[in-house]
Amino acid sequence: METKNKNLVDRLGDVLDRNIDAQKGYAKAAENADGRALQAFFQRKSTERESFNMELATSLKTAYGVLDRDGSAKGTLHRAWMDVKNMFSADNDEAMLEECIRGDKAAIEEYTELLEETGLPLEVSAIVRNHMLKLRTDLNKVKSLEDLVD
Repeated sequence: METKNKNLVDRLGDVLDRNIDAQKGYAKAAENADGRALQAFFQRKSTERESFNMELATSLKTAYGVLDRDGSAKGTLHRAWMDVKNMFSADNDEAMLEECIRGDKAAIEEYTELLEETGLPLEVSAIVRNHMLKLRTDLNKVKSLEDLVD
């Protein structure tokens, strides 16, 4: 595989890893949330990210061949940090929402940079664009939930 394609595949793989991390992180947040409504919200976000992951992985496999990812070590450490933070935080729901905001902002930035790449297959580009739009909508929802938890 030529270097430019390899770099693009690596970046797409990194995006997939971070989405897998997000899916697992939202599942962890659902376990740790106090209120049922917030638990349901985090579980829905986890399911949505799982759907993102399947869609992106299928597209990447079609465009570039086998791509087997399971998240990153950094994501595993972050989920452990969320557990520790939850144990010591007086307002863990607000802390988890803040982490969601931080994570969604980083994902949107990463998707934006990825869409600026040349050579991104049309199908992959459409998926990335759709995911980014959903993330922006969800970010606004999370911000409004954070205001309610304050």
